[in-house]
Amino acid sequence: MSSGWHSSAVNAFSSRPTSIILPSSQPSINIGSNDFYRQSRSQCCIRRHDIVGGSGVSSWALHSFINNNGSIDPMIDPLASPSRQQKLSQPSPSPSQPSQPSSSSSSSTAMKKKDLRTLQRFLEVECWKLPTIRSLDRTLLAVSDACKQINRIVQRAQTDDLYGAAIDPTTGQLAELNVQGECQQQLDVLCNTLMLRAFCGAANNAVCAVASEEEPLPRSCADVMGFNVGGIGSGSVINVDGGEGKYVAVFDPIDGSKNIDASLPVGTIFGIYRCPEGIDGDDAGWNIQSFLQRGTKLVAAGYCLYSATTVLVLTLGSGVHGFTLDPDRQTFLQTHPNMRIPDVGSLYSFNEANSRDYSEPVKEFLKTMKETGKMGGKKVSSRYIGALVADVHNILINGGIYGYPATRDNPNGKLRLLYESAPMAMIMEQAGGAGSTGYGRILDVLPPQPKKKRSSGGSASGDSSISDEEWNEEVGKGIHVRVPTFLGSVENVFELDQFHKYYGDDDKLL
Repeated sequence: MSSGWHSSAVNAFSSRPTSIILPSSQPSINIGSNDFYRQSRSQCCIRRHDIVGGSGVSSWALHSFINNNGSIDPMIDPLASPSRQQKLSQPSPSPSQPSQPSSSSSSSTAMKKKDLRTLQRFLEVECWKLPTIRSLDRTLLAVSDACKQINRIVQRAQTDDLYGAAIDPTTGQLAELNVQGECQQQLDVLCNTLMLRAFCGAANNAVCAVASEEEPLPRSCADVMGFNVGGIGSGSVINVDGGEGKYVAVFDPIDGSKNIDASLPVGTIFGIYRCPEGIDGDDAGWNIQSFLQRGTKLVAAGYCLYSATTVLVLTLGSGVHGFTLDPDRQTFLQTHPNMRIPDVGSLYSFNEANSRDYSEPVKEFLKTMKETGKMGGKKVSSRYIGALVADVHNILINGGIYGYPATRDNPNGKLRLLYESAPMAMIMEQAGGAGSTGYGRILDVLPPQPKKKRSSGGSASGDSSISDEEWNEEVGKGIHVRVPTFLGSVENVFELDQFHKYYGDDDKLL
């Protein structure tokens, strides 16, 4: 900045003093030319070098607008705490004049927080009311803490260089491909680790095993937390510190991670199953029958959306509730109690770039909807974000239908039943909506079961057993099985199912 410009600025400030009333009930002061002030600076931010030395500028103006660290003073900052604003708005009394109470006008302009119930209190009450899930409160609190950490990681991905392929710290080489055949990214590994430790590291150890989208097979919580489970043998469900271990958890740690590059929403999805009675862990500390259950056996499901606000949506089998993360207190507050999806909506969320490869019923459904311009009697509107959590949350709030149908290349669709479609379908049904494959209810779909038992010696022995490699392949097929998925308002999903009944041909793509 040239000295000539600085002199002009000072002269402009001091040439024609003007009285300006500042915010927060401060007295008026003369700071120079009002026209120059408006054109060159905003009302609440004057740079230090612009005003120092001006004869018409008092030193009070400098310290009132800007702190020593260069930030706006909390007294005139609308995001400052109400208590701080009220305290600073009270002038200090002179020795000869008694102190006066603060005016009602200054306190009325202070920002106030809503009196909302915290997630912790909600879980304490709801888990106390439902004995079947009484031990899950700490686990779900740990999951909410993991969501807070993932939220921070997503926000810092650009500035902290968290993009790119993950590196194996032991070898220095690129990490192995995940079960989906994709190179694991740093974000995927970080978020997966946070969710693993959230479910397995909770104080009450209610979860005994976990299955993740990022890993080919389930893992016992003892293995996740670093305990040696080799040679333990079958006969009991293994857990850390002697926990109850009555549940298994499934999750997708970061859904739609490609959206982060464009600063678009992403999310986390999870579900919790209760272990069937009489089921014991095997040599690895988990039993596949605890995972390969119908969605009707889910005791809890939820997702966390990382977007303009961070929202945790949760169901414990008795309604759906939404919690928004308070950025000041870093606490989830219940902002959406008893969420209900409209019976019929006007939004549809399909990736129409793939519409050529959709099955005939879906093609006819979309064609009819576009020709009539209506869906369920309402004018249609299209919204597609490209992340399951974001698209489904939009449908849950506004009503309509989300679809990821089967295509020629993916005859079973691309969404995984266990940790994507089933938890989302449970949330939708609990909110008064529906979840369908087009030919039936998603929650009624049974994942494929291993056809044979694993041999005890690690190699096949007879017709009734298979080797460890064959067993792992069979288990992986069940854990990561895909299904066509349609979620949304009950009237809209019902209408789509009718097209499948009329145009369908035993799920065969045309």
